[in-house]
Amino acid sequence: MSDLLKELVDKPVFVYLTDGRTLVGQLTGYDQAANVILSQTHERIFSSSEGMKSVPIGVYVVRGETIALIGGLDEELDEGADWENVRVEPLDPVFL
Repeated sequence: MSDLLKELVDKPVFVYLTDGRTLVGQLTGYDQAANVILSQTHERIFSSSEGMKSVPIGVYVVRGETIALIGGLDEELDEGADWENVRVEPLDPVFL
């Protein structure tokens, strides 16, 4: 996994955690246990009754065992999305 993470360093990423939370930020580092350090991090909170809320977190360390999915984020597509009008049920926790 570290070879894949190496390609994402200093780039924007999307992280889906096993507890159902969604994070977006810049990958600034990682270790052999796939723990990652994100900067400029925001948690995206989804709701079926309100638009998506983006909560700024800043620098955030994520334990590798809590990461269900991590991937590059296309900033142009992301910025073009109308997130304030996205109404969906929050994602359920994932068991790996």
